[in-house]
Amino acid sequence: MFRDKKDIPVTEPDVVLIGAGIMSATLGIMLKQLQPNLTIEIYERLGEVAAESSDAWNNAGTGHSAFCELNYTPQKPDGSVDITKADVIAEWFEQSRQFWAFLVKSGIIKSPPRDFINSVPHMSFVWGQDNVNFLRTRYEAMITSPLFQGMQYSEDPQQLAQWMPLIMAGRAQNEKVAATKMDAGTDVNFGCLTRFMFKELQAMEGVTLYLNHEVRKLRQKDTESDKRWRIRVKDINTEEKKRVRAKFVFIGAGGGSLPLLLASGIPEADGFGGFPVSGQWLKCTNPEIIAMHSAKVYGKASVGSPPMSVPHLDTRMINGKRALLFGPYAGFTTKFLKKGSFFDLPFSIKVNNLRPMLAAGYTNIPLTKYLIGQVMQSPEDRVAALREYVPTARPEDWELEMAGQRVQVIKKDKDKGGVLEFGTEVVASADGSIAALLGASPGASTAVSIMVDLIQRCFPVQAKSPEWQAKFKEMIPSLGISLSDDPQLCQEMRAYTAEVLQLKEGQLVQR
Repeated sequence: MFRDKKDIPVTEPDVVLIGAGIMSATLGIMLKQLQPNLTIEIYERLGEVAAESSDAWNNAGTGHSAFCELNYTPQKPDGSVDITKADVIAEWFEQSRQFWAFLVKSGIIKSPPRDFINSVPHMSFVWGQDNVNFLRTRYEAMITSPLFQGMQYSEDPQQLAQWMPLIMAGRAQNEKVAATKMDAGTDVNFGCLTRFMFKELQAMEGVTLYLNHEVRKLRQKDTESDKRWRIRVKDINTEEKKRVRAKFVFIGAGGGSLPLLLASGIPEADGFGGFPVSGQWLKCTNPEIIAMHSAKVYGKASVGSPPMSVPHLDTRMINGKRALLFGPYAGFTTKFLKKGSFFDLPFSIKVNNLRPMLAAGYTNIPLTKYLIGQVMQSPEDRVAALREYVPTARPEDWELEMAGQRVQVIKKDKDKGGVLEFGTEVVASADGSIAALLGASPGASTAVSIMVDLIQRCFPVQAKSPEWQAKFKEMIPSLGISLSDDPQLCQEMRAYTAEVLQLKEGQLVQR
């Protein structure tokens, strides 16, 4: 470190990671495995890591593997079900499991795997004849893929009562119901996993984590001899300023990524906007009720609702204790982060993204009405929604818990002007010197595949080298091979990761 003419400290790391969530943790670990001599600086505006979207209470916890999420398997006009997206997401989650198994087996994560991942069955549950027909068709399509082998289906109320007694108790005997069940499902505490990875990152030579530090400005020098990024950082506690010059910058700040991406000035950021969606859970406070349910049960989303609001009754392990959540209930705020500013949305509107944002707003009026309706819900309304899944639910057994913020991506569209998307998207500069992650679900569950893709885009020469290729295969053995096309490898990889991660089908370990 040295000081410039204004006596402001200056550092020159190879890599800067902005945001201390699951994405930065994953990328940081990967880069240090691929090139151990890299120097990395990580800047987080809060006083702890994994405090926003990666935190266990802030939505990130299901372990999205497409076993039970019905929005990943849309029904076509002819009545058939498209499992293409489900296949892709399931494949990505298997890559995540392989990477986590590598971290455990190599000693990078020293804590027992059950501290961050546990076996919990994943189920889809529907009622009404049309929905039953849909789920049956979905099941018949999914079991043709090796990634969904072992899935069970039933319309028998007695069988369903064994799978999910809390949901079936008090339900009308003549109601048409159906469910699928995957015992290979998991619950992942991404907050815990992120903290484990940052603990090891900080112990690595050449890595420095700065908490309570906010990135204020960033721009590229862009000369023939120097294309490093100039970053201005402020210590929130002391107000001390520093400057950083980095060869590569990753913006993984959750909802805070969009403003920083727009501030970078790269042409690839033109037209991008964000639409914030907040969330709330009903959290069960009755230990007897919590003990009655051991599954992640997903239903169908209401018409016009965003995919992140698909209702589910969710068993989780948080800080070694079993928890039961229902929701999330969607809402609207102008904040991009749970601990953000109400000015986040208005300040993100620029000349080059105004048209896409207005166009996306105009074409998503039903979504806006839906969110307003969710905001206006009373406690009785929330309990009524819960009773569709838990007919015997009592208000005194549940309390409201704030979930995290999600910023859905708005991007330019040549036909519509602008479109609102609900996935995740990596935006990178043409020279690969800066990249940002935007969007929400499936997010954390597919962080590994997202970061592999980012590395291949931003470090194309190194990524193709024999040394990096060998390390990729060590971290993710099935990388480059489609598990949906190789049943034997799919089975072997799932068995291998289950052994290393100490997963037992359908059993939830509580310390």
